[in-house]
Amino acid sequence: MFQGDYQALFAKVKSHLNDGGSCHDFDHTLRVMHNAELLLASHPQADAQTVMLAALLHDIARPEEDKSRGRKCHAAAGAAMVPEWLAECKFPEELFAPVAAAVRTHRFRDKNEPETLEADLVFDADKLDSLGAVGIGRAFLFAGHFNARLHNTETEALNSESYSREDTAYREYLVKLRYLPRRMRTACGRKMAIERAAFMTAFFERMDSEINSGDKLL
Repeated sequence: MFQGDYQALFAKVKSHLNDGGSCHDFDHTLRVMHNAELLLASHPQADAQTVMLAALLHDIARPEEDKSRGRKCHAAAGAAMVPEWLAECKFPEELFAPVAAAVRTHRFRDKNEPETLEADLVFDADKLDSLGAVGIGRAFLFAGHFNARLHNTETEALNSESYSREDTAYREYLVKLRYLPRRMRTACGRKMAIERAAFMTAFFERMDSEINSGDKLL
């Protein structure tokens, strides 16, 4: 399937991301790659090599964004790194542009929209890992990494800044995660996202009820 030294590239990405934030570590990359494989099964016309390489490389600049506390865009920075990393592992030059494009456009909070089926699949594969039970876990990991509260009210969450004490998992759900199904680029990705989002919505509604409303005494 791969035209270059895939094992060397895989090992390079794993080593690079092992020191990254826990919700954007190499385990996240592996899950995105698995999601990409699931989506590719419904899109045999897509170039699987481009999709899988972009899924592998999509977060290579994420450690730099986290260190900058969001000031650096990991999608743009990662896309700029793609040609060098692929060349180092002996991949052909014709793959540089399509893989970089998919990396550049995989981010939710970005004006750059995917322009190819391959980029659509990478976008959806990444977003699916932000939903469902895994997405809930990742939201709390990210919040904990920056010492955010366990939970807050909707007003507190929506009137707070990123990387602050009020940047809770609930805030991530309110400002981003609940909108992901409508942003999915493929029909199969949207179907999977709707199911996972329903579980996430029920979780946060229950958590908010327990903490901010309180259960009625029996």
